[in-house]
Order: sequence, then C-alpha cells, then structure tokens
Amino acid sequence: MARPRIKDVAQRAGVSEKTVSNVINDYEHVSERTRIAVRKAIEELGYRVNLAGRHLRRGRTGIIALVLPELDFPYFADLANGIISEAERNGLTVLLHQTRADRQHELSALRGFDSDFADGVILSPLALTTDDLRDRGRTLPAVLLGEAIEPGCADHVAIDNVRAAQDATEHLIALGRRRIVVIGGRDRPPPGTAEARTLGYRRALDAAGLPYDPAAVMPVRQFRMPHGAAAVVRALDAGPRPDALLCLNDQMALGAIRALHERGLRVPEDIAVVGFDDVEGGRFSVPTLTTVAPDKKAVARVAVELLLRRIAEAADRTRDAPVPPPDERVVPYTLAVRESTAGRGGA
Repeated sequence: MARPRIKDVAQRAGVSEKTVSNVINDYEHVSERTRIAVRKAIEELGYRVNLAGRHLRRGRTGIIALVLPELDFPYFADLANGIISEAERNGLTVLLHQTRADRQHELSALRGFDSDFADGVILSPLALTTDDLRDRGRTLPAVLLGEAIEPGCADHVAIDNVRAAQDATEHLIALGRRRIVVIGGRDRPPPGTAEARTLGYRRALDAAGLPYDPAAVMPVRQFRMPHGAAAVVRALDAGPRPDALLCLNDQMALGAIRALHERGLRVPEDIAVVGFDDVEGGRFSVPTLTTVAPDKKAVARVAVELLLRRIAEAADRTRDAPVPPPDERVVPYTLAVRESTAGRGGA
C-alpha cells in the first residue's frame, strides 16, 4: 500500500493542501473545526510528516550530535534521555557519540566529524582546551555542557558548581560535621568540575571559620564506584577519621558507602555522605543518598534551545558577518536531603 501523501489528507478532510500544511506546522490562523478535521484525516490515513524532505528544503539534515564522555554513566544516560526527548519534540534526530574523554575524539566532534551529516553538536568536553575552542573558527554550531572549559569560548550550559558544593558543605557543617573529606577533589583553580566543586567546599569552610587541610582533598583517577571506595579507604587509613564525605558525584558516593560498610562504620551516624547528580541508584541505596540534584530537564531544554538558535543563525548569516557572542546559561539545582546525612525519614 502506497504511503499516504499530504494530498490524500487534504482530500479526506475536504481542505486545501496548504491548510493541511498549516495544521501540521501548528500555524495560528486555522479554525478549530478545520484543525480537528485535518488531524482526524491524518490519524485515519496514518499520514506521517516527511521530516527528511522538510529539513532538506531548509538546507539541513535534521540531525544533531550528542557527544558525551561515557554513556554508561547514569548521569550522562539521564542527560541523553532528556536531550533526545527535547530534540524529538523539535523534530530532530540525535546521533550519540562517546569520546571517553579523548581529546582527538572531542576535537573531531567539535568539527562535525569532517562531514555534513549533522546540523550541530551538544558536547560535554573533558579534554579540550580553551585554545581548541578559540581556534575552531566557523565550524559546526556547538553547545557545551559541564565545567571543563573556560567561560566565554562557546555557548555553555551548567549548574553553578561552586555554589552547589558550598551549599552541600554548609549542610554538613550545619549538622555538626567538622572533618569533611572531598572524594574526587582537586585543589587547583577552576574551570574543571572537580576544581570548581573543591573551591565551593573551601569557601564553605572559610565562611564557617574552619581550617582547610589539603590532606582532606582526595583526587581520583575516575569518578566511578571503585575509585570512590578506594579513596575512602585511603582517607580512613591516613587519619584522622573524617566525620563526613563530600563526594563529587553519586557513583563515588555509592562506592564510599560500600567501603564504609565494610569497615564497620555507619552512615550517617559515624560518617555522613553527600553526592552530586541525583542518579536513580542513590534513591534506592541503603541509606538513600543526599545529593546535589541538577535540573537535568532544564539542562536538556536549554541546550537544545541554544543549539537550534545557533543553527538558525548559521543558516542566515553571510560569510563575513560577525558571530554573536557566546551565551552562558546557569540552570538551577536543589540539595536533596536523604538518609545518608539526615538518618531515616530524611529531614
């Protein structure tokens, strides 16, 4: 059976093909009666919009690339799910690519993989440098996620990681915790995520008049459960024993809780634990995990919105026209207080 065409829908609904197009594109000046008739005809015939043809007429592919460091990380999986849903809502197809934080893979993605298959890219970089972005010239429209790049180089969406870590640390201090170890911390200036969150931790200590001990910052090779567990073991063996852990993602926090259990220490009675990202596993762990919860839906919505705007600008801009300045967007977060700091029943 031949695929139904817009002409067939128009005949079934008793309207012009232009009216069917107006309904499909949700134009305003169509009566509700006509709109209902057209949608009924679309449903009865099983008509589907030819997105490929629509995008080609606009000089686009209708495909965007979503480039993430590691697809098996729950946080990135949540983010991908949100961005794919938001892209589909805008009639776009998403191609997923994993870089494993390799600079050459990230550069290739930033340059459009040396092909014209994608209209733009949403990229979470870990290995790119500021110079990589400044030197890229007029390449693929791109939106960056996270904190790995100096602000002002490209459109960028993130939470305020410094403030979020400060809030989490202040929560622990308010509970009477004084020896707070940062699992995954890096005591260097930002722009990296670990560096930004460590800076927030230090600001909370300063505000509370607590001394800073560099030995309380425990770097890790990867932000995974085994590395979080190993860092906790190092902290316990080095002494003095901490009474709280600020883990820079939930994966490490879950590994930390396991390591504390194996040492016979109770959470939160002996050591309170806070994570970042609000992944599903933290809501089902024992105890449930207190965590910084980014608004991942807002990250997805804003990232797609910015990219669509850049794609439209690139299509309309002449060769010598100036490129609009980068847009920095900060999305909200909350501190989800659960059993790992508040005990049974939360706070």
